[in-house]
Amino acid sequence: MSNKYYQTGGQRGARVADLFGAIATRYDLINDLQSLGLHRRWKKLLVKMAHVKTGEKALDLCCGTGDIAFALNRAGAQVVGLDFSPPMLAKARERGRRAGTGVEFVAGDALKIEYGDSAFDIVTIGYGLRNLASWERGLEEMVRVARPGGRLLALDFGKPDFRPWRRLYFAYLRGVVPLLGRVFCHDSDTHAYILESLQDYPGQRGVAQKLAAMNCRDVVTRNLLGGAMSIHLARKA
Repeated sequence: MSNKYYQTGGQRGARVADLFGAIATRYDLINDLQSLGLHRRWKKLLVKMAHVKTGEKALDLCCGTGDIAFALNRAGAQVVGLDFSPPMLAKARERGRRAGTGVEFVAGDALKIEYGDSAFDIVTIGYGLRNLASWERGLEEMVRVARPGGRLLALDFGKPDFRPWRRLYFAYLRGVVPLLGRVFCHDSDTHAYILESLQDYPGQRGVAQKLAAMNCRDVVTRNLLGGAMSIHLARKA
């Protein structure tokens, strides 16, 4: 596969920025279509697993248009949503103004978070690890800014263990999802990118192993849709 939005190495961030700039206006609509609305249920489950207590501080990395950040805020957290894409942040801020929420949306790099150590009770990332130039470094930064005992949660595409389902799932990502990019963004590469980005991503097993290697405790992997998606939960030691 060859996709103009997917590139390893030093240009990874720039290409991903181009991608989200291209899809920002249709991002929520296409997510609803390609997941049949299930992404909203999965994000609610992530927030439920976070066990938010009123007044806790939460950081939502790669916040996009703000779904997880708003849900954490409704659960009682003081929330900062961080993203490096100006068009996505503009959508999130617009949604926040309309809803009258207190979520703060800031521009930033998930690989170099500009907050001090142990600053947050909860750190989340939804559909972001896979897009980072180094998903390992992303997890390390999540751990750094979480307080001891703080919760870390990551939702992303996975790699199903059951081979026939994995083939069918990848066929859907290869054949159907790019059509949504072509129809709504006039560029099939915007959504063909998903399968391309999964090739070098370790999926749920690799993420769980990295969390354990960082001495996180209570590491839990919640597989969704037969492992096509997964949520990781861990606590900073």
